[in-house]
Amino acid sequence: MNTITHLTPEWEFWLMENIERGCNSQTLVDAMVAKQFDPLFAGAIVYHYLQSAGRIDGAPVAPQAGAPAAAQRAQASGYRYEKPRIPMDQSVIRAGDRDVRVALRMDKPVVVVFDNVLSHEECDQLIALSRSKLTRSATVDPTTGQDMVIADRSSHGTFFRLREDDFIARIDERLAALMHWPITHAEDMQILNYQPGAEYKPHYDYFPPQDAGSNQHLSTAGQRVSTLVMYLNDVEEGGETVFPELGVAVPPRKGSAVYFEYCNSRSQVDPLTLHGGAPVRKGEKWIATKWLRERPFPHLLEQEAQRNGA
Repeated sequence: MNTITHLTPEWEFWLMENIERGCNSQTLVDAMVAKQFDPLFAGAIVYHYLQSAGRIDGAPVAPQAGAPAAAQRAQASGYRYEKPRIPMDQSVIRAGDRDVRVALRMDKPVVVVFDNVLSHEECDQLIALSRSKLTRSATVDPTTGQDMVIADRSSHGTFFRLREDDFIARIDERLAALMHWPITHAEDMQILNYQPGAEYKPHYDYFPPQDAGSNQHLSTAGQRVSTLVMYLNDVEEGGETVFPELGVAVPPRKGSAVYFEYCNSRSQVDPLTLHGGAPVRKGEKWIATKWLRERPFPHLLEQEAQRNGA
């Protein structure tokens, strides 16, 4: 049975209305699961809305009464953990032209917090280059696969093509070395700006295999396999990258980044990597995001061949 991993405006209204009425959190989750919502997603999204409304603190709501721990639920989904793509036994990783420090790591799922991914000058330059071309951020329509603007994602952003200029090329090559994955498998770097109150509610970065709209993305370069979120400024309050199923919140610190993997060699995807961007309470938040795919993009293979004189 296909499960739902996105929230429509109708469901958002339903949640807010029932939270306002004082409905029990478990009742809300059970109702969503009964309507074919993914249990992990339902638990995290109800927790997110309750917390935003000031009705709950602490751990996410369990998806159903007596549910096993998150790791057990992930195992029940059939996902098999394999050797991580990045070295997990090093405290410093040489990423091309830069040494990157490991500040925190966990194995299942693979989540790593890095320091010193970008210099402060590089962060400032990325922001300066992006300001004049920001547009409202979109997400993938689960039915059609087309980009659409939704209330759950209230940021503005822009993209830089792979190796768009010498500055972007230096960063692209560094990130490929850090993430231990070919540069031909990389999506364009995305820059996002969150103003006070802006957020990105819990979601998956991979393309849900059960969604019809995922097909056109999966046919191009395969599934997304990992994400790197780089923080371009210090946020006065809020703006953490939260992993509701893990009880982990990564605060934005200029030049640092959080990396996570969610697709193995069998193209299985890890539901424990549900994550979101907490609302910015004070100041603004700038991030740069890099997604990697299973297979190379054909146009990037051609570019690399030309670049190498083949």
